[in-house]
Amino acid sequence: MSIRVRFAPSPTGQVHIGNIRAAIFNWLFARHHGGEFLLRIEDTDRERSTAEAVQGVLDALAWLGLNYDAPPVYQTAQLPRHQEAVEQLLRAGHAYRGSKGDEGGEVTFFRMPGTDITFEDSVKGTMSKKAEDLKDFVIVRSNGTPVFHLANVVDDVTMGITHVIRGDDHVENTFRHIALFRALGVPVPAYAHLPMIVNAQGKPYSKRDGAAFVGDFRAKGFLPEALFNFLALLGWSPGGDKEIMTRREMIDLFEFKQVKSSPAQMDMRKFEWMNGEYIRLLPEEDFRRQFRQALESAGALPSGTDELYFNRVATLMHSRTRSFPESPALVAFFFREDFAWDEKVVKKRLHKPGAAALLAAMRERFSGLDCFTADPLEKALHALAADKGVEIGEIIHPVRVAVSGLGVGPGLFEMLEVLGRDRVLSRLATALALHGGNESGA
Repeated sequence: MSIRVRFAPSPTGQVHIGNIRAAIFNWLFARHHGGEFLLRIEDTDRERSTAEAVQGVLDALAWLGLNYDAPPVYQTAQLPRHQEAVEQLLRAGHAYRGSKGDEGGEVTFFRMPGTDITFEDSVKGTMSKKAEDLKDFVIVRSNGTPVFHLANVVDDVTMGITHVIRGDDHVENTFRHIALFRALGVPVPAYAHLPMIVNAQGKPYSKRDGAAFVGDFRAKGFLPEALFNFLALLGWSPGGDKEIMTRREMIDLFEFKQVKSSPAQMDMRKFEWMNGEYIRLLPEEDFRRQFRQALESAGALPSGTDELYFNRVATLMHSRTRSFPESPALVAFFFREDFAWDEKVVKKRLHKPGAAALLAAMRERFSGLDCFTADPLEKALHALAADKGVEIGEIIHPVRVAVSGLGVGPGLFEMLEVLGRDRVLSRLATALALHGGNESGA
């Protein structure tokens, strides 16, 4: 049997990461089995569906490299097939017309079979529902338009869908859909219901928790390869400790028996780590281009910045960047003298007893160096620490804060080399003037 799966979003807003994660799982499953991944735009909600939202779906799929194997199917174009199915159900006694108060007119109901329904879910196992809990439901509104349940099932039949892979918020719908498939006299597809993506409190992850739409991640400069990899592992555990995986590796390993049924927690810190790993894999030219874009869009790269100097900063930051959005704040000190000071770090490192004296001594030794490069800078600092009988961290930390205003950053000695003698000596003097008399206990 040739496997055919589909991603069927409703174009009524931005593409949520939960929806695109379902698309990723469909895509991986199809590619693993040599099947087809299809796209269906469920645009029957004419009031809320927009052309912009449709384009948003297409853009999100293209950005993440989720190629589909046939032109998109638009649900509104399938209306004649929906109507044919309704007539078939009415003729067979599986549907009937009646009134429903809130519809304001005659609607069409689907008649549930009056039997228990059980199905095997590829993720959740055996799922059952008693007959008494399965009530008749509307399949055609009073204005003649089909509801989700009917259109969804008929389109799956028309498209030859063999496996329906979607979020587990659809489990209740599946019992109704199985009854519809059976009433239409067609094979029921296999089902796999994916665990929900939740926040740290175990509630559905939403925009209130942070970036929640594919467009958010793209606008913030995150890499599509990282988002794909991260979302693929939200609910799927292929085994082993490896987390950075190529598409080929994910395709080869993907099986539903490794998909967890429990909710998957969205961890932005882990995603940023993974994004950093993908940034490290970027060719130097690609990194420089995106690094520059991030700085320019934030107004953090002064016009006329020397190209060679910029490239040296970019090379230094390539292996230390977790996300392009964070870059401007972390490298501002390379390009301007009025950079911000982290007050907590200043108090901890520069106001510590003895820090000013060590900083002044370090400035004096740096000023006497013939060659202002990483190796002699490091040797000078180690020599001062030995002479003063202190740990090197007692000098490294104050120097870093004095020249950058931050407590973290690239390797200190490489950073000092890129900044250059004049900047470093000037900033050490400024730090001493501003904070040298503020030592705790002085």
